[in-house]
Amino acid sequence: MKHQAAPSSEPNVLSISIVVYRPDIQQLNSTLAGLSAACHAVYSKRPGQMIALSLIVNGGLSERLASLDELRASGVACTVITGHGNVGYGRGHNLAIQRSTSRYHLILNPDIDLAPDSLQRALDFLEAQPEVGLLTPWIGDESGRQQFLCRRYPTLLDLFVRGFLPTALQRLFSRRLARYEMHDEINDQDIVWDPPIVSGCFMLFRTSVLKQLAGFDPRYFLYFEDYDLSLRTHTVARVAYVPNVRVLHHGGGASRKGSSHIRMFISSAYKFFNRFGWKWL
Repeated sequence: MKHQAAPSSEPNVLSISIVVYRPDIQQLNSTLAGLSAACHAVYSKRPGQMIALSLIVNGGLSERLASLDELRASGVACTVITGHGNVGYGRGHNLAIQRSTSRYHLILNPDIDLAPDSLQRALDFLEAQPEVGLLTPWIGDESGRQQFLCRRYPTLLDLFVRGFLPTALQRLFSRRLARYEMHDEINDQDIVWDPPIVSGCFMLFRTSVLKQLAGFDPRYFLYFEDYDLSLRTHTVARVAYVPNVRVLHHGGGASRKGSSHIRMFISSAYKFFNRFGWKWL
């Protein structure tokens, strides 16, 4: 396993991990550029405190990223972790989580665009609410419309309808899906305490909580690792949805990514329900 680092002896206020596998380079550069602006806002209010990024390459990234050099130039300590193969999403993040000595740790997808003030607002909230171990933000789509990625505990029917039915047929289950996606509680203004499940595309943890949970369960290769980690977090700390922390998400569902992703989705769903309990309808 190869590590390329910009080391620092200073304690980190924030560490960040991004796992990539055959990434969209344009989108990854956009994510890193947004991250650079958000880190700059943190440094402006917290001079002398350090931020560290770990980019975990599970495969398919051979070119040098100018945006990563820009992050280094702005004062972010950047580490590239390679050579371990495609170990999956959760195990990739765990490589960074295990070595983190920060106060807070952000699990971030390579398809997220951060608002410039997002990290600063998120850190302010966690520092004001010491009982919170995990923060999830307001998440918009490419058009700026809210995505409802907080979830109640799923049934098999919820997952099938949400993940695999065409949009026209999903409308027949609109009330059911709205309840699953917490439309009755999640909005763009109100903090929501303890949503059962939050999205893995942006999970800002108190690092001590994340380490207590030992990070992601490595049995999930892809999908449902965030469901699992969310539910386990409730056993040791509070979870908060904070809508004044804002990001945009460019991701897509398993059914739009081909048969191999469908197989991984089904395999991970089986592991999830076996652990936490089956709920059919």
